[in-house]
Amino acid sequence: MDADVIVAGLGAHGSSAAYRLAARGASVLGFDRFVRGHTLGSSGGLSRIIRLSYYEHPDYVPLLRRAWTLWRDLERVSGETLLTETGGLYAGDPTGELVSGALLSARTHHLEHEVLDASALRRRYPLFEWPDGWQGVFEKQAGWLAPELCIETHLRLAEDSGATLRFDEPVERWESTPDGVRVSTSTGTFDAKKLVIAAGAWESQLAPSLAPELSVERSVLLWFEPTAERDAFARLPIYIVDDTDRIFYGFPYIEGQGVKVAGLHFGDRADPDTVDRTVSAGDEDRVRAWLRRRMPLVNGERRDAKVCMYTNTPDANFIVDRLADHPNVVVASACSGHGFKFSTVIGEILADLVLDGETRHPISFLSADRLVRG
Repeated sequence: MDADVIVAGLGAHGSSAAYRLAARGASVLGFDRFVRGHTLGSSGGLSRIIRLSYYEHPDYVPLLRRAWTLWRDLERVSGETLLTETGGLYAGDPTGELVSGALLSARTHHLEHEVLDASALRRRYPLFEWPDGWQGVFEKQAGWLAPELCIETHLRLAEDSGATLRFDEPVERWESTPDGVRVSTSTGTFDAKKLVIAAGAWESQLAPSLAPELSVERSVLLWFEPTAERDAFARLPIYIVDDTDRIFYGFPYIEGQGVKVAGLHFGDRADPDTVDRTVSAGDEDRVRAWLRRRMPLVNGERRDAKVCMYTNTPDANFIVDRLADHPNVVVASACSGHGFKFSTVIGEILADLVLDGETRHPISFLSADRLVRG
């Protein structure tokens, strides 16, 4: 055996899994298809939202609470600042999925929150144009993570715990063996007892049985310089707005970056190996149209733009499970655009599944079986 566990993919979830496994005494060999520190997958972009009043589903809240605790623990162990708490605002039609879903999670799990009507939204957040009849939900325990630093911190701590990590060496295929798994990369073959596949947009290439349930989406992130009120934008919480056409989300002004804004699920399908990484005028116009409508003072000079990828499932929930017919293989992917914040707890769950065969965390709603059986 070359290792107890091989980890395929060292992005958000793979780096966390490598750290958690190595910290628990497993010998870990990790591979990534790109160079260390790349931003060619789903986890670049300088900032990622973390929040607890989760509109997507109340079942995520226990995982989020644990993830938040583990991010703070990771900061203490590493000495890095990874999570900036700003509070979170979720606003739109009170009957829409965002506001009603956030309230359902907050009330189900007794999360501290405030409900704001349109008048209160205008008083507290005058940088936005708020329509009559809209409602907001504010929670204090929300903010943003620095994804590139988070991943590098997990990688460094994994290596400090004994993991061997290899970059610019894609996993090309794998097969089960009588003793575990055999993994082939661009440079050779390696044997291990267990395999973790956390390949993001390339998941379907390494777990083809899941391919019919996965689709890759090109997503564009944009940063703008406000035309005025920079200090006021710096004091904003992270925000998600369920508007008339789709959900948009953004961040406060961050020094050296500007104001980051993006639309959720514009729906451009992509192949991860050939995705167009050039941000077009059309990509920018989609977001500027929303800025003109809701945040006109942000509609200034474009400071930066990046392309990342979502790997989506039909129900927009993750897959965290053993691979059918291969009990030595665990998969974690298909985060449908909202998975980075869970990285710490997903790594813990993957280590549980690999080393203990089970986890105390409630993940039955993330099973692969729910999709394969339709």
